[in-house]
Amino acid sequence: MKVAITGATGFIGSRLVKRLQDEGHRVLVFSRNTGLAYKVFPSQAFPNLEILAYTPGVSGAWQDAIAGCDGVVNLAGEPIAEERWTPERKQKILNSRKLGTQKIVEAIAKVNPQPTVLVNASAIGYYGTSETATFDEKSPSGRDFLAQVCQEWEAEAQKVKDAGVRLVILRFGIVLGNGGALGKMITPFKLFAGGPIGSGRQWFSWIHIDDIVNLILQALTKPEMEGIYNATAPKPVRMTELSSTMGQIMNRPSWLPVPSFALEAMLGDGAIVVLEGQQVLPKRTLTSGFQYKYPNLPAALKQILE
Repeated sequence: MKVAITGATGFIGSRLVKRLQDEGHRVLVFSRNTGLAYKVFPSQAFPNLEILAYTPGVSGAWQDAIAGCDGVVNLAGEPIAEERWTPERKQKILNSRKLGTQKIVEAIAKVNPQPTVLVNASAIGYYGTSETATFDEKSPSGRDFLAQVCQEWEAEAQKVKDAGVRLVILRFGIVLGNGGALGKMITPFKLFAGGPIGSGRQWFSWIHIDDIVNLILQALTKPEMEGIYNATAPKPVRMTELSSTMGQIMNRPSWLPVPSFALEAMLGDGAIVVLEGQQVLPKRTLTSGFQYKYPNLPAALKQILE
């Protein structure tokens, strides 16, 4: 295959590119920062890769390069939980996803030959937060800011179907691997100061990075996959269970909670991503025949932490 990818230098994208390269596929990377992209993907190690500069959310000559690609994977978006949610920051979070997806769909619609599939990221933030409810792909959307972002993001992706292109939307849970959210949580444990964040009762719907890459590959190559799929492991846990499992594997205490106010002081409204969760089940993903490599948290964390 030839696959075009946005967000390729990120935590998930870089792993996906490596996997596609290892399997002999050709990859077209759209990047805002080509200097960074060349560092992440040196030509000696990635001979089947082409890097192209683009400005997300802005039409341009870059769109023509999608012609001849078999599939497009759209992972681009401003980080959600790394800064306080000022009005400007919230606008950036929304626009990077909504306008970025709009221009990808615009490109797919106008090129010839067209890709056959768009795999578009979304997030389980679509469902809103709850300590008691269980969500699957048929559940309605929430009403908070992240739910609104996901709704507008997905609405732009849906327009690709007007061009007769197959669409798979993957609602990502919290992706576990070397880096990402887990990378930030490991440090306190190393310093013997680990523990649950906030109340500890919030749900943590997670997926191992190997499984998310495998799921994206299945979405690209399996023509019967279409529509919404939750990209989460089948067994979500509460924050206390995540902390105690990390403590056991790292042989560190896991009883020192991180108080909610400390996180809110750093991230403001953005703290909601960690302090409030949702129990999300991947019903359609399981029905599609997807085989999880890491369906259980202890095995997933053991592989990463050891």
